[in-house]
Amino acid sequence: MGGEFVSERIITHEDHVAEGAAWLAQNTDHFARLLEITGPLPLRRTPDGFGQLCSAIVSQQVSTASARAIRGRLEAADLMRAETIASADDEALRACGLSRQKMRYLRALAASGIDFERLRDAPTDEVVSTLTAVTGIGVWTAEIYAMFALGRADVFAPGDLALQEGARHLLGLEERPKERALREIARQWSPWRAVAARGLWEYYHHVKGREGIL
Repeated sequence: MGGEFVSERIITHEDHVAEGAAWLAQNTDHFARLLEITGPLPLRRTPDGFGQLCSAIVSQQVSTASARAIRGRLEAADLMRAETIASADDEALRACGLSRQKMRYLRALAASGIDFERLRDAPTDEVVSTLTAVTGIGVWTAEIYAMFALGRADVFAPGDLALQEGARHLLGLEERPKERALREIARQWSPWRAVAARGLWEYYHHVKGREGIL
């Protein structure tokens, strides 16, 4: 297995995802069926750091195409770093397509002084509490960051609508489970909840014909 962090497993390679998927297929009644539909699950690792959270904030409440366009303009203007965001004026940020609210969020992130290198060695609960202390970063964003940027194997994001809808279809539920209910359901997928999330996003894509996550 890859690196271990406190008592947490870290996903760094496709083999780790495959190991988690095999465990889920063996230890639950439904993931074997899911994997027959989805095939092998993706790694979905991303870089960590300021730029990744900047991208997450940009993506809030806009379409995938709009988020990509805004990120492209920010990158072209060298505005995906804390120091350049902090020194940019409203006009420069607005020209990239940012709303006033998102300007405030990105400036709050730039001023937060988060030690991203230290987060790599922090328990997931601390990662989430550190990130959600920043204006504009909610629990969903923090959990997604822990899952993909830090590779935590046992993180889930039950507030995600695609995960809720994927779980509804997979488990044959009458209604889409709310965040609290899905967090409880996901306990059965520990210690591979992040792999279960990958599976549900892929399953959602097959069921709905739409991407579950940017």
